[in-house]
Amino acid sequence: MIEAYLQSLLDLVAASPIVRASDVTLDKRTPRLGLIRGDLYFVDGSRLHFRELVEAQDKVIRRMYAYHYQDTDANLIFRYDDTPHHPDLDTFPHHKHDGGEMNVVTAVPPDLPAVLREIEAIHPLML
Repeated sequence: MIEAYLQSLLDLVAASPIVRASDVTLDKRTPRLGLIRGDLYFVDGSRLHFRELVEAQDKVIRRMYAYHYQDTDANLIFRYDDTPHHPDLDTFPHHKHDGGEMNVVTAVPPDLPAVLREIEAIHPLML
């Protein structure tokens, strides 16, 4: 099941008109647990680094995630993650660093398709 989930991510990336190149790997920890990490390079030179710790049960459950999107100069545009360091937020531990490390807002946990849609909305000229 982890392999099928990885393949769905690879298919999504391959079908994206804004992804110029990618490097996505699976580090299988146990038969049911694996770390998927990758870098997506976009046509405008920006980059998304992501990682998901996933567990395959009846469905795939993300145990940890981070989606770090930066511009061509490595400046943070946004990052979603579930690191438990903002307990004051209603969506704790889920949050978004929006436009900088210090600007932290509540966030519903996204998945890679949602993050790609957000990047497309930020940069519609890439399409």
